[in-house]
Amino acid sequence: MRKLILSYTFLGILVASMMLGCKSDYEKVRTSGDPALILKQALEYYEEEEYQRAQTLFELIISTYRGKREAEEISFKYAYTYYYLRSYLLANYYFNNFVQTYSTSPKRQEAQFMTAYSSYKLSPKFRLDQTYTNKAIEDFQLFINTFPNSERVEQCNQLIDEMRLKLETKAFDEGMLYFNLRSYTAAVQVFENLLKDFPETKNTHEVRYMIIQSAYLLAENSVIQRQEERYGRVLELSNEYLDRFTDSDYFKKVEDLRTSSQKKVSALAKAAGPDR
Repeated sequence: MRKLILSYTFLGILVASMMLGCKSDYEKVRTSGDPALILKQALEYYEEEEYQRAQTLFELIISTYRGKREAEEISFKYAYTYYYLRSYLLANYYFNNFVQTYSTSPKRQEAQFMTAYSSYKLSPKFRLDQTYTNKAIEDFQLFINTFPNSERVEQCNQLIDEMRLKLETKAFDEGMLYFNLRSYTAAVQVFENLLKDFPETKNTHEVRYMIIQSAYLLAENSVIQRQEERYGRVLELSNEYLDRFTDSDYFKKVEDLRTSSQKKVSALAKAAGPDR
């Protein structure tokens, strides 16, 4: 038992010594003050996918090599270290900085794509703030405009479509939130804006139905003086819908809302009397 304990103790010391040895090698380079040695080791760490160490070493020599031949490679790989370490905000910044600094570089196209892709990686779930989603769309569109013949254009368009769907989903979710809160005026406004902002939406039938249903419930919950006008608006919307979307899954529901609105208008007119 004692021999076993001694064996494990020796093994632990050996492993610890090896780890300290590796650390001391890194620290030795880091504190050497030799830019050439630091660059050489930083590139080796980068190739070995030890991006945190590579990043730290690149930071030590960026200013030293500014304006020199090596600066372009350092800046490019430095930006990538942030991307690989999932620091997408800083990756976006440094890739964009590379684009601005090395406008004639053969790596510029990739750096500009990675600027946009880093924004894409920052895009959150649809219920959260979509600032970076919009920024990514803008960045990808800039890439397409700048490099229209790039093989990456198709991918950019696919990612733009993906993010526009996210924005559309958020808009629909917002409309439904207002609808469920019985804020029907706001619901109508949000759903109408959705159709303007996303005319290519595949949910046009459902969105238009929600506009009509919201308008109907708005009329139903209005003061008597506003009801006839608002039911009239429901009739306009439902007639347009039924003329355009005869094969819609919502056809019967819209038809029912139109019939009900017609009855309401007739009843209101009758109640007002002939001298209205």
